[in-house]
Amino acid sequence: MMESLLIANRGEIARRIIRTAKALGIRTIAVYSEADAGLPFVAEADEALAIGPAPARESYLSQKCILEVAHRTSAAAIHPGYGFLSENAEFAEAVENAGIIWVGAPPTAIRAMGLKDAAKQLMQAAGVPVTPGYMGADQSGERLAAEADATGYPVLIKAVAGGGGKGMRRVDQRQDFAELLASCRREAASSFGDDRVLIERYIANPRHIEVQVFADRFGNCVHLFERDCSLQRRHQKVIEEAPAPGLDAATRASICEAAVRAAKAVDYIGAGTIEFIADASEGLRPDRIWFMEMNTRLQVEHPVTEAITGEDLILWQLKVAAGEPLPKEQDDILMNGWAFEARLYAENPAAGYLPSIGRLDHLRLPQNVRVDSGVEEGNEITAFYDPMIAKIIAHGPNRDAALARLTRACESIEVWPVKSNAGLLARIAADADFRVAKIDTGFLDRHAETLLPKEPDETTIDRAATALAAKEGTDPWSALAGLRISGASDSRARVRIGDHLYWGHVRSGLDTNAIKSGDMTVLFDGGNAWPIGLPVASEVEAHQGAGDGAILSPMPGLVISVDVAEGDHVVKGDRLLTVEAMKMEHTLRAPFDGLVGKLPVSVGARVSENQLVVNVMKEEH
Repeated sequence: MMESLLIANRGEIARRIIRTAKALGIRTIAVYSEADAGLPFVAEADEALAIGPAPARESYLSQKCILEVAHRTSAAAIHPGYGFLSENAEFAEAVENAGIIWVGAPPTAIRAMGLKDAAKQLMQAAGVPVTPGYMGADQSGERLAAEADATGYPVLIKAVAGGGGKGMRRVDQRQDFAELLASCRREAASSFGDDRVLIERYIANPRHIEVQVFADRFGNCVHLFERDCSLQRRHQKVIEEAPAPGLDAATRASICEAAVRAAKAVDYIGAGTIEFIADASEGLRPDRIWFMEMNTRLQVEHPVTEAITGEDLILWQLKVAAGEPLPKEQDDILMNGWAFEARLYAENPAAGYLPSIGRLDHLRLPQNVRVDSGVEEGNEITAFYDPMIAKIIAHGPNRDAALARLTRACESIEVWPVKSNAGLLARIAADADFRVAKIDTGFLDRHAETLLPKEPDETTIDRAATALAAKEGTDPWSALAGLRISGASDSRARVRIGDHLYWGHVRSGLDTNAIKSGDMTVLFDGGNAWPIGLPVASEVEAHQGAGDGAILSPMPGLVISVDVAEGDHVVKGDRLLTVEAMKMEHTLRAPFDGLVGKLPVSVGARVSENQLVVNVMKEEH
């Protein structure tokens, strides 16, 4: 086993690697950007060195800086985690050429599987079924549009070098193809430095199923069963589970064997994931499951595989990288129970999943399940990296038991003032369709009305009223209506939740959990964080107007395109400009027919949340 290990990553995966390495007696070395100096992984490593400013290109993506630190600290090995340089063949080669152990896939395998079109061709040759579509060299807009027509709408445009849900667009009709192709290419170029794309048939009832594979230098290759990652938003996973519900033994054997064939086809070494897309319209069948891509690294969702197998996949990685054989043979790897992983993000689901940044003044994570987190209370979520707060992993003897544990865990989460998707996760886990595994990748879109409520429910209102009545220093009767000196009083209380006023009931014994944050009281209820207060006499229910034409940036970011000029006539729905943040594009459109008035921003401008970026004026008739 190596004596020292440099972790070329950050946050929760850096902490996860440090935990296993320390258990093995390996000295750990962390690298960090200026923005991450105060994060827990920096303090937990045996040694930590700064490598540059906050932008990833100047720190975590700087091969030169990381290798310099490796030499300076005499690191015996480098673990890249996932993301950043984990699937960069050039970096893997540079590490090996420097005489340092690379805890990752061979550079040849990374290259073979890194380009989606070449990978699909390779899999076809290995007898692994692939999704119908186009993956040719002709990248002209005309050829791509023609191939999309031939494949049949809807289609997916996917970046050849893509991953992590980036560089992917669904096109439902021909007239939208050119605009979405241009958007996909911009994102692909920005995220991967390669704007080439391929076209795939869009599967109407898709399930995303992936198989964990592991191989060593002695020709041994095994699988550790499958995971279902169908619950997604914007092609990014939200909740994963293992095993996949509804997968019978024969179908499981078929896709797991196909995954091992795929890994062997590229002489794979280490941890990898073979991703499949399944048409679940007629149940999960081997003839309706196709290869999508291979991730030549450890996956974010690896904890669910660890939970059902009892194996430590980081330990497996370190042993294989050190030249040891796989810890177990295929027949010795057993599946026990069921596991879920929910990704807790700093984002606002009710506002299109826009990222939320800021200091975590209050953070309470579940205690009765496994939690992998890169932050603690007092740390800051910045705009520079993925906005994940934590991964919540629940295991049980069966799916119902694991799901019940996940539901309770997500309901107990408290995050403030940063917005989070904790409430959404809790509602998903409790959803009737999800409980019976009636799922596919369109689940969140279909259930948005129930999963993304815009108003607090009756119980939440009563909890708010009770919490305020019990708040220290507050006269509980000041909020009550109809109080009579003789006779029973009216137990209703007027409370403000967010920007709206409600009548609630003060009920003794009602379970409430509220904190004081500055001048604001915050109620935590089912994973949601509600700012609450007593209204003043003159206060009326607030209504957010939508007709003044002032278009505000929904998030801090960079203006990457401006499609209008002052004085232009626009029609409702016309694209005005596009803001990018965390490699995600957000297009702002005209709210009604009118003229473009003030336009204070231009391409390249950095904007803050709620900053005025353009004003549309209704025309006088």
